[in-house]
Amino acid sequence: MGESARIIVADDHPLFREALQQALAPMMPGVSFIEAESFESLQAAVGDCEDADLVLLDLEMPGAQGFSVLAWLRTQYPALPVVLVSATSDAGVMRRAVDFGASGFIPKSSPAETISEAIAAVLEGEIWLPEAALALDDSTLSEHEELARRVASLTPQQFRVLDMLAEGLLNKQIAAELQVSEATIKAHVTAIFRKLGVRSRTQAAVAARRLETSARPD
Repeated sequence: MGESARIIVADDHPLFREALQQALAPMMPGVSFIEAESFESLQAAVGDCEDADLVLLDLEMPGAQGFSVLAWLRTQYPALPVVLVSATSDAGVMRRAVDFGASGFIPKSSPAETISEAIAAVLEGEIWLPEAALALDDSTLSEHEELARRVASLTPQQFRVLDMLAEGLLNKQIAAELQVSEATIKAHVTAIFRKLGVRSRTQAAVAARRLETSARPD
């Protein structure tokens, strides 16, 4: 089971990170863990360990709004599997997480054996969800699937620009932050509008915020 697997554990609770590692280590000989307690430290971790095999991501860690960090990881590191680990057990949230690119969703209440089983499946290239999520009616998820498809079409730089648009920054402010010309930002904004199927900065910001609200229980 992934004898030399390298797993990034992104969670702001040190006791949970420690408990997770203690539970998994005996079941996964040779596994190594890299810890992150915030979005900022996660960015550093994946940058320093681009050959990581998996990210275990807390849905509500500092700096994360809904599925925004998941979407960032999918655009920046599309080959890196991400499994959300959360206190929620809402089946709708679990399925939407997969729509937005997660390779799985593990409730924190799951026993160690289940967590190990889920991680083993994902490391083998599978998608893992609890039974409750698998039984959910697919017809309720089409709206989220479409948004996920559109967001996934953004380049990493466009995703950063979208995030700043959602914060209300002007083109010249975004240009200064990213150290590029204002004309470059205007081109990115135009491309974002086209890819998301929107016509204004407000509509683009609404789409970005839906990344947050989609992670809330129905």
